[in-house]
Amino acid sequence: MKILIAGGCGFIGSNLSIFLKKKKFKILSIDNLSKNYCLLNEKRLKYNKIKNLRVNLLNKKKLNYIGFKPDLIIDCAAEPAVEVSSKNPDAVVENNFNTTLNLLSLAKKHNSKLIFLSSSRIYPINKSYEYFKIKKKKYFDENITDNGPRSIYGFSKFASELLIQEYSYAFNIKYIINRLGLTTGPWQFGKVEQGLVSLWLWSHYKSKNLNYIGYGGTGRQIRDVLDIDDLCDLIYKQIKMSNKIYNHTFSVGGGKESFFKLKELTKFCEKITKNQIEIKKIKKTSKYDIPYYISSNLKVNKFYGWKISNSLEDTLNKTFFWMKKNNKLLNKYFK
Repeated sequence: MKILIAGGCGFIGSNLSIFLKKKKFKILSIDNLSKNYCLLNEKRLKYNKIKNLRVNLLNKKKLNYIGFKPDLIIDCAAEPAVEVSSKNPDAVVENNFNTTLNLLSLAKKHNSKLIFLSSSRIYPINKSYEYFKIKKKKYFDENITDNGPRSIYGFSKFASELLIQEYSYAFNIKYIINRLGLTTGPWQFGKVEQGLVSLWLWSHYKSKNLNYIGYGGTGRQIRDVLDIDDLCDLIYKQIKMSNKIYNHTFSVGGGKESFFKLKELTKFCEKITKNQIEIKKIKKTSKYDIPYYISSNLKVNKFYGWKISNSLEDTLNKTFFWMKKNNKLLNKYFK
């Protein structure tokens, strides 16, 4: 099977490309290397005998003549930082929605299947606040259809989901949509805007200051966390069963087995790195931040028998091992 991975030099795309190459698929990555760490990931792909085309996915003409007819397209390409929405909404919509549109056009041309990596941020912000106030744990599943603001980023991913469904109806494109919570692991270069878990761990390792931002600076926000290896395992299962299971949307995350309060993440990082650092309080809450998100994995477990195999502590331990092993190299990419 020939697989085209859009955004193949990003965190998820590069790990997925290497994982699937080891499963004997023919992989082509497309990435224009817009982030500084993408060049490093391109070298990782090259080492694993995976070619990356430095093509901008917004360039529809070049995309349609890449000389590769994929059986499957995996769309990992996006501007993933939610807060960028308020600073540059045009770029977020262009990089997230329009690139998916061009990939759908390519799928139509070659009759390719599509796996789209969506986001937990397609759920309205008010729903997160509603669940946060309930004492009993509530989980976000595929059936939540509430309206309300999502952030421009969340809108762009939700709009892409709807567009995929329209293309499927009109042109018989078979698709899978995975709505991902926080995903982390080795080769993620976390920033304040995106990549919370790896940023938190690196900052403890290097004794850099951090901030509890929003909600009174208390660190009580709740998130679940998905290990990149568990995600790769799921997508491999989805590929193998793509002739039987398609045109479905799945909530995919750490779920009830792997979630944390931000304060608890701090304790984990202190334990693993044996460092304590100063964490300041910034009380003001961004209008785009959410207090609570935990995925429901019931549907994806029912369809694929998939469960996470890595706890938060497992993921932190192997990520920390990667950080120590590549210490000098990583100083350039963590800011």
